[in-house]
Amino acid sequence: MFDSPIEWAIIVLVILVLFGTKKLPEFARNIGRATGEFTRGKMDVERELRASASASASSSNKNVADAAKALGIDTANKDDATLKNEIAEKLKTS
Repeated sequence: MFDSPIEWAIIVLVILVLFGTKKLPEFARNIGRATGEFTRGKMDVERELRASASASASSSNKNVADAAKALGIDTANKDDATLKNEIAEKLKTS
């Protein structure tokens, strides 16, 4: 958005005209705080999404194992892909 130094200089001049030289450091601090708050909020949302995704993945794994047990399939030392294949075979033969 503001790629060239001239654009930044124009923005700083407008801020100086509107707020004066005494308000410029306060304005810059507020911009920095707002940026930091936004970044922290973004990280919190990403962390919650990751936690939610891992919780649903483990719930899905448990559902596959429960379905296999309900069909009488031994689940010991088998991963989800193997269990899904065995469930599909069991359902085809039923």
